[in-house]
Amino acid sequence: MVALEEKGVKYEYRSEQDVMKNKSALLLEMNPVHKKIPVLIHNGKPVCESIIQIQYIDEVWSDKNPFLPSDPYQKAQALFWADFIDKKLYVCGRKTWATKGEELEAAKKEFIEILKTLESELGDKHYFGGDKFGFVDIVLIGFYSWFPSYQKFGNFSIEPECSKLMDWCKRCMSLADSEKVTGYVLELKKLYGIE
Repeated sequence: MVALEEKGVKYEYRSEQDVMKNKSALLLEMNPVHKKIPVLIHNGKPVCESIIQIQYIDEVWSDKNPFLPSDPYQKAQALFWADFIDKKLYVCGRKTWATKGEELEAAKKEFIEILKTLESELGDKHYFGGDKFGFVDIVLIGFYSWFPSYQKFGNFSIEPECSKLMDWCKRCMSLADSEKVTGYVLELKKLYGIE
């Protein structure tokens, strides 16, 4: 949604009410391989996986506010950091609410280290691409809505360790509702028998 909003594209948002237990017929038809959200449907055709969707939106509406740099090296760097975020934050973030004891402590430490790496990449820039909100920012802001849940269930705080990155997050503010995400994590914990 952030990418579409940034491009000024009008869209219809459909929520999946119970994506864990009752996947809609539309979801199963549009994403028969992974059977998960989000799915972007454009001209009746599905585009799955968040990073691929952001790149697709950038290419389809290339005349409006480009997300990726035109320079091949800078573009490769943006794609590298987006991939880093997608692979590292998801896996480690999940461990902050799905594990206990030593494994949880290791996950919290790793999560903070990942954020410190991102904070180092951000440096003194306003956004990851410099002065302009772009591809990496859109990818990371999608994860930001999960941070309150990670902190709550993992019993740790990001702010003291990564204040500059958290300032960036507050500037960018995700469209996702963190309370809704926390409720979703509670459902996942019940589903997987994690207490």
